[in-house]
Amino acid sequence: MPRKAPIPCYSEKDRQTLAEWANSRSIEWRLVERAKIINMLLDGEQVNKVATALGISQNTVIEWRDRFIANGIKGLYDLPRSGKPPKYDKEFRNQVLKTLELVSPKGQASWDGPSLAKHLGASDDAVWRVLRKEGICLARQRSWCVSTDPEFAPKAANIVGLYLSPPENAIVISVDEKPSIQALERATGYVCTSNRKIVRGLKSAYKRHGILNLFAALNVATGTIHAQTTELKRRVEFLAFMDQLLLDLPDSDKKEIHVILDNYCIHKRNEKWLAVHPNVKFHFTPTSASWLNQVEIWFGILSRKALKNAGFKSIEQLRSAIEAFIEAYQPNAKPFVWRKREVKGSQLRNTIRNLCN
Repeated sequence: MPRKAPIPCYSEKDRQTLAEWANSRSIEWRLVERAKIINMLLDGEQVNKVATALGISQNTVIEWRDRFIANGIKGLYDLPRSGKPPKYDKEFRNQVLKTLELVSPKGQASWDGPSLAKHLGASDDAVWRVLRKEGICLARQRSWCVSTDPEFAPKAANIVGLYLSPPENAIVISVDEKPSIQALERATGYVCTSNRKIVRGLKSAYKRHGILNLFAALNVATGTIHAQTTELKRRVEFLAFMDQLLLDLPDSDKKEIHVILDNYCIHKRNEKWLAVHPNVKFHFTPTSASWLNQVEIWFGILSRKALKNAGFKSIEQLRSAIEAFIEAYQPNAKPFVWRKREVKGSQLRNTIRNLCN
């Protein structure tokens, strides 16, 4: 006659946990099976009957019974395993980074995933895993302009000072022009690609209906925009825009007007106009640093929301689209928060390994 299996010691909390595991549909099946083994043993079932009921060997029942007796609930979990030895180790990672600093393969301007894999005799997936882990994006690019203006520091400090701490009883205005906005007529819509992704579609053929120039002035304190479209962008159009801007600004004759401009030719040599408007002062950004002009941020918003992927059948339609965007933008206009991001030209001389280590 078969012997009864010894009943392991247990607590009520253990029994409750085992019951939850045995009836669970969300935890791993191996834990469900082990919980059923222990539950049946705790109910006084014999080892051979437990094995027959669950379709497992008696040795398996005995093993998990002993593990439960020794360690309780924790004994039902798998022990840590070493796992399969890694095929691509830290040395492979270093080889990938070192290869990126070598001359690219003949016929290629730079390295890509397949060429790296071929050079190292590894799989594409292994190479891409290393690149993703290191945050290296071979296809993406980033460019920036480092000003060589010998007076960059004082000029930049002047501009940023106007943003962060403007003078009392003064208005700070950021002014620039967006030239040569094309009125392109072409069909647009949505298309379904071969991988079933729906994307914005633009027909390659288009008609040109002329160009417009846009002068814009951003009130740094409020974020509101004053704008005017013109056919040309000469000094006479610029000064006419400035005259209209002063008329639109409240109490412009009683306040100082600080105007931030880049170094475009029509912005300079306007001493006669400035003499007529003594309360207006022009502040020029350093050379190759027009990004210090906040109105450039607004131009980017305009391009994304009103001009990109759009079609215009005439210059008048383009002008109407710009005016409609400005009209919709004004009620929700907010000042931009100025943030400084440090970019060093020496980054171009750093190696991949120096950036990753």
